[in-house]
Amino acid sequence: MPRLPRLNLVDIPQHIVQVGHNNLACFFDDEDYEFYLHSLKLAADQYQVEVHAYVLLPNSIQIIATPKVPQGISSMMQSLGRRYVQYANHRYKRSGTLWGGRYKSSLIDTDAYLLTCYRYVELKPMYIGLADSPEEYPWSSFHHHVGNTTNHLICDHRLYRALGDDAKSRASAYRKLFRYEFDRRLLDFIAETVKLGQVLGGDAFKEQIEKVANQRVRPLKRGRPKKAAEKDGVSAGESGSAESVV
Repeated sequence: MPRLPRLNLVDIPQHIVQVGHNNLACFFDDEDYEFYLHSLKLAADQYQVEVHAYVLLPNSIQIIATPKVPQGISSMMQSLGRRYVQYANHRYKRSGTLWGGRYKSSLIDTDAYLLTCYRYVELKPMYIGLADSPEEYPWSSFHHHVGNTTNHLICDHRLYRALGDDAKSRASAYRKLFRYEFDRRLLDFIAETVKLGQVLGGDAFKEQIEKVANQRVRPLKRGRPKKAAEKDGVSAGESGSAESVV
């Protein structure tokens, strides 16, 4: 299935993924992770992007963020990529590319999937064997959301704030979301959606996005277009008859 045109719409959250070149490592020690997060904060502030959740893995990053201005996320990721690659090349006396191409992203149907995407991102270290629980992994936004730390990179989304009347109750409610095992089909669905750059949401949300963006976000249906068949003198009913003869 082909990748659809990338969309950057104001106030619509995105799931962002970027992977190292040939899946090779991009982070080698704590200083690297810290520099990336510092650079992400600078770029997010500069280009008016609200970062809601993230995880940094040895060979990839995942971010949930909302742009507040047109092209905010694309500008943030370009600036962040240049800054971190320059840092890594200088520190490790290397040259050339670090990331495996441009970042991938998908728009998120906020009410239906946003907090699910938080969990998807923050559970990633467990699913690839880096930790036994999200609590054990230091390079994610999980610790902010459960109240272990205050992370000034994170801008709490309204759905997270709606979990409770104060920070303690929100953290407690959020932690409870991790009691339940993630459905494997849902994991695969989210991964495939961002891989293909599709919209994570139902038909009503996709239709809304198509109207706002003035372009399709749903793949075209497979098969020969009806007009093409009629041009060759084959109607829809005749097509079935012709196939049955073969």
